[in-house]
Amino acid sequence: MAWHIKNNVLRIVRIVKVKVEARDVKTLYFRDDLCSQAKPGQFIMAWIPDVDEIPLSISSASNGLASVTVKDVGEATHAISQMENGDILGIRGPFGSHFRIMGRNALIVAGGIGAAPLLMLADRLLSRNVKVSFIEGAKTRSEIIFRDQLGFLRDKYGLEVIFVTDDGTYGLRGTAVDAAEEALSKKRFDSLYACGRESMIRKLYCLAEKYSIPMQASLERIMRCAIGICGSCVMGRYRVCRDGPVFDSCMLRDVMGELGRFKRNFRGEKVPVED
Repeated sequence: MAWHIKNNVLRIVRIVKVKVEARDVKTLYFRDDLCSQAKPGQFIMAWIPDVDEIPLSISSASNGLASVTVKDVGEATHAISQMENGDILGIRGPFGSHFRIMGRNALIVAGGIGAAPLLMLADRLLSRNVKVSFIEGAKTRSEIIFRDQLGFLRDKYGLEVIFVTDDGTYGLRGTAVDAAEEALSKKRFDSLYACGRESMIRKLYCLAEKYSIPMQASLERIMRCAIGICGSCVMGRYRVCRDGPVFDSCMLRDVMGELGRFKRNFRGEKVPVED
């Protein structure tokens, strides 16, 4: 309980580095002892003065330094993406469950900005001598992220990287699910990790069941409190901020009636998930 209270205290940090990853996507680095100890899949609540507080996955954490990777898609993410070195950001966290290392041969599937929590996971897996194949899907070449970082992991550890774009302008033509199905049909993996659109995660879950592979996926919902009190992120019998955001195969099975089909809006009403 003391650990949880400590993490939930708002801290003010300064941005120490900004890296442009792709069109409308930036990674912001800051110093924070708690976040630098985060595990892959955990998230923070980022507070932008006079704008909003939103959940963001931690994309790297080590040696007192942590980062979040942000895509400019709304008022809050736009405000964060405009930040520069020296600007301040309010943070709470890290919160939530994390990816667990399972087996010796892992397949990671990322859809767009969903690659954010999976980059750190790939690094942790590889450093523990787990063989990793990393699939990243995007609509087009300009939306591919983490090329430099994934290239570094490829050169250092032998990471297999497969890029896929809908229009074929970078890597293979098709979707991340197409590439995952191809990989699963040719090689035996003993774990599957994913983050991206719920429609993608739903399809990957079906593939994981088909090939009898345990799966872990990071899910996204509207989050306000981050500690399981407000109920804004309820999904089935789970609260994504507290029970997730990483769901395993058993948890995913429980929410298949809702996954990729319904979510709750800011008023708590169930609304269809946009593909």
